[in-house]
Amino acid sequence: MAIHRLGLPGGALAEGPTGQRQAASVAELNERAREVLRHVVEGYVETGEPVGSRALTRKLTETLSPATIRNIMADLQDAGLLYAPHTSAGRLPTDAGFRLFVNGLLEVGNISEEERESIEARCATAGRSVTEALEQATTMLSGLSRCAGLVMAPKTEQPLKHIEFVNLGPGRALVVTVTQSGHVENRVIDTPLGMPPSALTEASNYLNARLSGRTFDEARRLILEDLKLKRAELNDLTARVIESGLATWAGEPGSALIVRGQARLLEDITAIEDLERVRLLFDALERGESFARLLELANVASGVQIFIGADNPLFANTGCSMVVAPFRDSQERILGAIGVIGPTRLNYARIIPLVDYTARAIGRVVG
Repeated sequence: MAIHRLGLPGGALAEGPTGQRQAASVAELNERAREVLRHVVEGYVETGEPVGSRALTRKLTETLSPATIRNIMADLQDAGLLYAPHTSAGRLPTDAGFRLFVNGLLEVGNISEEERESIEARCATAGRSVTEALEQATTMLSGLSRCAGLVMAPKTEQPLKHIEFVNLGPGRALVVTVTQSGHVENRVIDTPLGMPPSALTEASNYLNARLSGRTFDEARRLILEDLKLKRAELNDLTARVIESGLATWAGEPGSALIVRGQARLLEDITAIEDLERVRLLFDALERGESFARLLELANVASGVQIFIGADNPLFANTGCSMVVAPFRDSQERILGAIGVIGPTRLNYARIIPLVDYTARAIGRVVG
């Protein structure tokens, strides 16, 4: 497996997303301190337990006594990178310790060919709408990472190419819209009872004559104005179908947040207060505003961004981190972002390439 190291300075992860200065930098640590910090983080990620000096004596490349290791750990604690949950316990990394580890000490491997094929298959839009493909990709990413997967996709503003109404039975119809880039979206609308099939055909013809090359919003404004002036020229049932279709566009939110696998985030939680903090986190995410701000921060840099605990107020005191990457169209415009949320002790070495590849795969198929 190919390995590369994310280093300071340089790279998309060279500075915390908030732009704040770190408690210490890799350059300020000697080789012994770096190795001790790395093993403490890796040990905690693996076991979820504090890491003691005796356990480290068996892992360090240089033979050091437990007393020497304890002194190094005490220096790392003074630097704000480690802390002791109990007087006699080992050490755990702080959020700043995790941040320094991720920025300067983490070795990231490539994902397997099997995982690449699985991601590509889940991201494919053949026979599905973009939303369905994003839902599949998010579910897949949650399963591979064993975290909560989430994706944010803004409402498309791409020019439209075609629209069609498909009868689904009494009182229901499917509206199929196709953009000029090939994106397909499906929406179910209510239709007047007793409406003849010819009304759907007339509605499709009417809209296709007016929307080609325009965005949803542009087409909607034009058609509403047109209906006011020319309503008498349309069958009343046809006009009602058109207005129902337009109403689905008007009611569409500015962006869609899809979250899958929330239960995975609760697997390691035992304390009631921690459970409540995570519940509040998801409440904030589902409101959309906080995640939108995180997306704005992620858009500042190309590639994967990592938010660890206090890096962002949204994650403060939750014991959670988020790994997220924007996905772009062929013109490098941001379309949205996909990522995972999990406990601070994420397996970053595995999850970073998973998120990165998934974001790139989505960009290729929806851009």
